[in-house]
Amino acid sequence: MEEKLYSSFVDATRNVFNSMLNISEISVRAAEHFNCDDEVDIAIGIAGDLQGEVIYRFPAPTSLNMVQIMSGMQFERIDAFVTSAMAELANIISGNVFTSLSNNDMKCNILPPVECNLDEKNGYKVKTSCCICTTIGQIGLEIRLK
Repeated sequence: MEEKLYSSFVDATRNVFNSMLNISEISVRAAEHFNCDDEVDIAIGIAGDLQGEVIYRFPAPTSLNMVQIMSGMQFERIDAFVTSAMAELANIISGNVFTSLSNNDMKCNILPPVECNLDEKNGYKVKTSCCICTTIGQIGLEIRLK
């Protein structure tokens, strides 16, 4: 199940980035390739057949590039607008994943996106993470399940 969930997130990220950002090439690398100290971290809670959360880690340069593509406006720093845009992108990807999984009889709901602190572990037993590489930067993806 863990592998199916992981591949569902990678596939949904690829599809959303292609349709919303016109980015068709992404690659997946091991999590240790993701190295960033300045990022927007967005958590999407999972409730239902699976319990946990998915954390999207958007480095500042990647976030600013994405918002410029989505809005046509250039931003110099992370602000509430940029954070909100990253939260919505995470929400869209997660919604696509769990809609797809519901077609395979997996019943889960997602909770609204929230900016998060990665130091909080909250007793998760299963943790899968990776680095998604695109032409405009990297994104960290971490799946935590109870």
